[in-house]
Amino acid sequence: MASDKLTLNLGFSPCPNDTFIFDAMVNNGMDTGNLVFDYVMEDVETLNQWAFEGRLAVTKLSYNTLLKVSDKYALMDSGSALGRGVGPLVICKASEFEKIKDHADYFKQARIAIPGIHTTANLLFSLAFPEAKNKTEVLFSEIEERVLNGEFDCGLVIHESRFTYQQRGLEKIMDMGDWWEKESGAAIPLGGICIRRDIPVEIAKQVENLIRKSLELSWKTYPELSDFVKNNAQEMEEDVMRKHIELYVNEYSLSLGAEGRKAVDTLFKKAQKLNLTGTQSSNVYL
Repeated sequence: MASDKLTLNLGFSPCPNDTFIFDAMVNNGMDTGNLVFDYVMEDVETLNQWAFEGRLAVTKLSYNTLLKVSDKYALMDSGSALGRGVGPLVICKASEFEKIKDHADYFKQARIAIPGIHTTANLLFSLAFPEAKNKTEVLFSEIEERVLNGEFDCGLVIHESRFTYQQRGLEKIMDMGDWWEKESGAAIPLGGICIRRDIPVEIAKQVENLIRKSLELSWKTYPELSDFVKNNAQEMEEDVMRKHIELYVNEYSLSLGAEGRKAVDTLFKKAQKLNLTGTQSSNVYL
């Protein structure tokens, strides 16, 4: 009976890694038991902002945001974007690249486009270059164009821009993921799926298992891409969609495991040391 069903609102991005993970779970591709998911797709920075209000029961969050709202949300073991070689890039025009002699000095003066103050990309950049202050929030999909037109000297790019910036005549100044891995020795925690702490633990564990099962079902038909993935991929070429999925969806997406948790804990400690996190609680987990 309908009265036996529990509806949870769920937020994730339209990027291929998220739609790939949630496809079966939100499109009747699997049995979700007594749970029904009322989903919304938004840019991750919008989801980050909503988390401060506790708007959604289950949501994708940048790890940077989770560290500030861990009193409201707990990180689930499945669904994360975390790994090695997956970090954000700082890009610029070729003419700008030739001017750069010292990264720290350059970033002190540069006009920098960032994909959101609450993104993990911005946290990594802030950890590396705390004196870089001239940063402006720009929708992630517009950063390349606004660097090309000279509005910004450089930009911090995420998602599919990792695969497209060179085609547009842009140069990579540095890979923040490489910096993080050398600095910490840990994998790069970008984003995770979190659940509001007022949701009963048994329901939260059920959601965690459903996410894992939904992802496993998507891998069974891969490299075929569902209409749900393709229709939400913002005019991306299919080969770019697959690169996106293969980069950001991996074993840590099924389960963080010990190495994934170590990466999250390492990020938290470094952020806390520089007073970049708003909560003193180190318990971010379900």
